[in-house]
Amino acid sequence: MSVVLAVSTVTVVGLMVGVELAVAFVVHPMTLRLPTAASLAARADGARVMGRAMPFWYIGSLVLTAVLTVLLWGTPAATATLVAVLLLTVGIVMSVVLLVPINDRSATWTADDHPADWRQQQQRWDRLHYVRVVIIVAAFVLVTVGAAMR
Repeated sequence: MSVVLAVSTVTVVGLMVGVELAVAFVVHPMTLRLPTAASLAARADGARVMGRAMPFWYIGSLVLTAVLTVLLWGTPAATATLVAVLLLTVGIVMSVVLLVPINDRSATWTADDHPADWRQQQQRWDRLHYVRVVIIVAAFVLVTVGAAMR
């Protein structure tokens, strides 16, 4: 059971990290280069779609990592996965407190109805997202190390 859990946890967290890396380094840089109407539409749609999926993915990753930590408790691997739990928790808190408010606003913006500083708000979201990506990449590495050490 712990092998299946370890592989599942590495897979779920790894896929989440991959999506967030793609958003940070491919999708959002492309959308910022688009003309205003297209950029706003792309980011608004992305905010709605990802805003529905990512909470489950982040919480699922945290739960899987926490359960893996409990199963590994008393082993050196538990330290790595426990730190990963803490990092994933920081990523979730950061998302809720800093990123979601911008995301919720941008999900409603259109070419005809958006604030004058929309690009600056999107760039702020992107900068915060880069920090979150570093945090969750570190968590992923620790989950992988913990799973490999088990």
